[in-house]
Amino acid sequence: MESFQIIAHRIVWSFLFLVLVLVVLQKRRNEKFVFPAWTVLKIYITSSILIGINWFLYVWAVNSGHIVESSLGYFITPLLSVLFGVLFFKERMRPIQWISLGLAACGVLYLSFAIGAFPWIAISLAISFGLYGLVKKLAPLSPMIGLSLETGFLVLPSLAFLLMRAYSGSSAFMHQGLTTDLLLICAGLVTTLPLLLFASAARKIPLSMLGFLQYVSPSLQLFCGVFIYNEAFTSRQLMGYGFVWIGLLVFALDGYQAYAQNVVQRGKVVKQ
Repeated sequence: MESFQIIAHRIVWSFLFLVLVLVVLQKRRNEKFVFPAWTVLKIYITSSILIGINWFLYVWAVNSGHIVESSLGYFITPLLSVLFGVLFFKERMRPIQWISLGLAACGVLYLSFAIGAFPWIAISLAISFGLYGLVKKLAPLSPMIGLSLETGFLVLPSLAFLLMRAYSGSSAFMHQGLTTDLLLICAGLVTTLPLLLFASAARKIPLSMLGFLQYVSPSLQLFCGVFIYNEAFTSRQLMGYGFVWIGLLVFALDGYQAYAQNVVQRGKVVKQ
């Protein structure tokens, strides 16, 4: 099945799922929806474009047999987000964090020269999702409403595309069996639920733990690509990925140490 159909169904079913949840929540809380101002809408239009690009690249990469390379993009993303924080929000990086970023950059450069091709899929995924996080930092609305707006901006072109496919007789939905139909519908739930759970978890667990958890998904993706779909993973790739993994390990340990020091300092302030 072509990537455009998968991503279009992913957007449409995600939007329907989010609208259903919003209606239920508003009835329980007896709240009225207030349409955001244009300045707020511009933020979410930008974030919808970025997440749409990221979703399409990821689906296309998986369908095209680039699962391993796409996992590299999500290994790089946390480090790239830190760099964006420095460039756009004047945040300060500790020396160890600069070393982590340098190790990851060395890994990407090594992969480019050793394999003979720039890992553009990984870099594009990392940049698009990193920029998405950057824009979301400016977003004032709740995660549920914000994600609903983002998918809402994408749902009309997605619906138009699916209707064109249905009219031309090349639609996969309701033409390739019940299993395919259920998988396409569940793509909406699988898309929105992790994002909402992540937003909720970010407020409840320590930042250091959250940082470690961000590497679970690309790790599982890498193992699926190598051991389930039998994608090639050469010694040269292992060397390049090794630089990235070492950078991530140094970055995570430094983050945990900084968090532990903050906890100790807060404890001393409370005792005083």
